[in-house]
Amino acid sequence: MAKILIVDDAQFMRMTLASILKKANYEIVGEAANGEEAIQRFKETKPDLIFMDITMPVMNGLEAIKSILHLDKNANTVGQQKVVVQAIELGAKDFITKPFDETRLLETIKRVLHLKNNSVTDMK
Repeated sequence: MAKILIVDDAQFMRMTLASILKKANYEIVGEAANGEEAIQRFKETKPDLIFMDITMPVMNGLEAIKSILHLDKNANTVGQQKVVVQAIELGAKDFITKPFDETRLLETIKRVLHLKNNSVTDMK
């Protein structure tokens, strides 16, 4: 199953998202409360997908997405509702809204990971 990194400054939101994902048998490889932590956890865990909040202290999600994509241009990030267009322009593959809708969340994961698998297949 896919490895997922959850980034959100609100612990309650991280717990809610982790609960939904674990119930769907996804592996949570790490959590971060700001963009700087997200970059560090990304380097440590090499997740298949990153759920990135946008508005956070220390370093916001948009800056973190830029840095992560600089490290790995194929990284899959899903931005959370705020500043959606800008997040997608920077490379986020999709977005989710808060509060989380379980069905939409799981559909987003499948769609983004399917896109990744197809692009890898296309490159062979």
